[in-house]
Amino acid sequence: MKRITWGSDPGAGPRRGRWTAPEVARLKELYGLRDDESIAKALNRPVASIRRMAEQIFQLATRSGPWSAREVADLKRYLGGTSHVTIARILGRTVQEVEQQVEELRRVQQSGRWTQEEIVEFKRLYGTRTDEDLAAIFGRSVDAVKRLGARYCLAKDKAFVRRLTGSSATRMPRWSSEEIELLRTIYPLTPNLEIAQRLNRSVKSIVSKAHNLGLHKADERLEEMGRENVSLRYQARKSPPGVTP
Repeated sequence: MKRITWGSDPGAGPRRGRWTAPEVARLKELYGLRDDESIAKALNRPVASIRRMAEQIFQLATRSGPWSAREVADLKRYLGGTSHVTIARILGRTVQEVEQQVEELRRVQQSGRWTQEEIVEFKRLYGTRTDEDLAAIFGRSVDAVKRLGARYCLAKDKAFVRRLTGSSATRMPRWSSEEIELLRTIYPLTPNLEIAQRLNRSVKSIVSKAHNLGLHKADERLEEMGRENVSLRYQARKSPPGVTP
C-alpha cells in the first residue's frame, strides 16, 4: 500500500474541501512559527484556505485579565517569529494587550548565569530572532544576548536578515586558500566552535563550508560528541550548570 504524506502528490494539486482533524492539529502546531505559504505547502492546501481556517480556529479577544504563566510562555515562543496580530489571534488577546505584555517583558532584565537549557534554546532561536526579541524572551539585556551570541560564534540566518533589511547584510569574507587548507586539516577532530573561534567565523559558516568541501568528522570525534550530548542531558536533569555570558 502506498504511503501518503503531506504534499506527497503535487501533481494532484492542493487539497480542497473539508479539513480533517490531523490537518487542523498540524495547522495549530505550525501557525505563527511558519509563514502562510510554508504552511500551505506542508499541508498541500491553498494559502487562502490556510488563512480562512486560522481565522476559524483562533478568535481575537476571547480572553482578558492577568496573563497566566502559560500565556507568557506561549508569547515568548512566538515573539519575533510572527506579527503581534498573529500572536494576538493565537492567544485570544487583543493586539494592544500583546504589545503591553511584550513591553513588560522588555523591562524585566535578570543578570547572572545562563542555564544549559537556556543556552540550548538560545542557539535554536538565535538565527531567526532579533537581539532585542531574544533579550525579551530570555529576560536579559541586549548586551548579554550579544555576548552569548559571540561566545558561541552564532550568526543570523541570511533569509531572516533579508526579510528584515531587504538584503543579506551578514555576508562573511571570502575564504582564503590558507583558511580552506586549515579547515581540511583540523575539521575531522576539532569541535566546530573551536574552529569558528580560530577562524573568526560563525559556526554556521564552518558547517556550511565543510559540507561544500565534502568534509566529515572522524569517528573518534563523533563518539566524543555523543558522550558530550549525553553528559549535557544528564547535567540538565540534575542541576543545569550556569555559564557566564
